[in-house]
Amino acid sequence: MSLYFLINIVTLIFPLLFSFEPKIKFYKKISYIFSSMIIVGIPYLIWDVIATARGDWSFNPKYCMNFNFLGLPLEEYFFFITVPYSILFLYETFLFYFPKRKLKINYNLFIIVSLVSFLTAWYFRQKYYTSTIFIFLGIIFFLLVITKPSFLDHKYFLFFILFTFIPFIIENYFLTSIPIVSYNQKAIIGIRITTIPLEDFFYSFSLISLYIYFYELAREKWRRKT
Repeated sequence: MSLYFLINIVTLIFPLLFSFEPKIKFYKKISYIFSSMIIVGIPYLIWDVIATARGDWSFNPKYCMNFNFLGLPLEEYFFFITVPYSILFLYETFLFYFPKRKLKINYNLFIIVSLVSFLTAWYFRQKYYTSTIFIFLGIIFFLLVITKPSFLDHKYFLFFILFTFIPFIIENYFLTSIPIVSYNQKAIIGIRITTIPLEDFFYSFSLISLYIYFYELAREKWRRKT
């Protein structure tokens, strides 16, 4: 078993074991989970394949199994299963223990953030990772304001995103310090927090936000049907 695969297993093991916990009953949400995984995972995997081929980042074969598909190790595909499952499990747990409380937010602020994200992407257009992630952020904020603004004025969503930075930092530190994943300095700004590129924090925010967004859409669609 490779080290990267082991990190994926550790990420998944706790949420998987507690999926049948009687209060949360996470196993009953499996259709929402897979809907979110597929809708979000496909574009991010396409980006992953393109970025790896372009040389924005690379994977250390010493810590991965000898199986690659489209230039990505098997563990990287597994990442897009273990991470969303774990994140959505934590999200459901968070919802169970913390009530929804609204914040007074001017949605125009998020339109401004979206525009700033697009401008940042253009400014760093020669830094491919930086530019791409800010394009994603601009799209995400615009999407949320236009289609589901209630997402942005709930404390639980914002607090949950902040909370997820804890496991993100721990896992990403191992990935970048060993390193299992190495970044091309030409593709990033170069600012790091410990060994983690600054762009990874925006990547985490965008990925988690989209997983939750499509998870909630799938849940609402199912509720309307029933």
